[in-house]
Amino acid sequence: MPPPIAALRPQQWVKNLFVLAPAAFAHRLLEIDTLLRAGLAFALFCAASSAVYLLNDLRDREADRHHPLKRFRPIASGTLSPTTAATLAIALAAIAVGGGLYLGVHFTLVVALYMVLNLLYSWRLKHVVILDVMILGLGFVLRVEAGAAAVSVHVSSWILLCTIFLALFLAFSKRRHELTLLSASAADQRRVLDHYSPIFLDQMINVVTASTVISYSLFAMDPSSVERHGRGLVYTVPLVLFGIFRYLYLVYQKPDQRNPTESLLTDPPFLVNILLWGLTVGWILYVQ
Repeated sequence: MPPPIAALRPQQWVKNLFVLAPAAFAHRLLEIDTLLRAGLAFALFCAASSAVYLLNDLRDREADRHHPLKRFRPIASGTLSPTTAATLAIALAAIAVGGGLYLGVHFTLVVALYMVLNLLYSWRLKHVVILDVMILGLGFVLRVEAGAAAVSVHVSSWILLCTIFLALFLAFSKRRHELTLLSASAADQRRVLDHYSPIFLDQMINVVTASTVISYSLFAMDPSSVERHGRGLVYTVPLVLFGIFRYLYLVYQKPDQRNPTESLLTDPPFLVNILLWGLTVGWILYVQ
């Protein structure tokens, strides 16, 4: 992969699929105009997130050179010059904000807030224990809010609640992976890891795991959800359980040097499960 493309971290763009959730659960994703606007929102969020990644890698390039994995990133390894990276980041941020104006002021403000929040995270807030993980979770909520703004639909509180708990689950699991991977040098690479321990992170993971499952189950059984989507969503709960359990299995039983979220993208059981969940939800929302 060419260094400028690799520096954008396209493997992380899968997170921006949360932008499509409001249109999907509003039963409007198959409308051509809605699909085009949602697709544009997804693309603009990819531009915004890549701009943030570039600026973060620029700031952390010296520390990244001592990391077992991050040292291979284009900026840290020297295959992409800081000047080129900065120019590319500014261009992507301008595209995200400029293109966002086509989708409305609300969408543009959410995208701008996402970038500002992540810049503050890269600058200082990622060193504040607990708050660092909360900000990562808020980023997913902003994706959902942006998707709702792009297609002018209301996003339910249940979807926002499920999103924040799922995001916290992923974020705490990521912190545990970093702590395990870096071991004694963890705090040298990320100062906030000095405030975490495996036991503490395991407790947090237990809390958000249970919260994610309960929130999704209540969403599936909520009278307003049943009225809007039918009773079928309750049958997707086992698929959600399997996905979470598989993720935990990879984190605890099959540790990998890669980010656990990236490991999922090459895990056949998880990919089959997410495909079944998507097909099942699609059938419930648009066919039955």
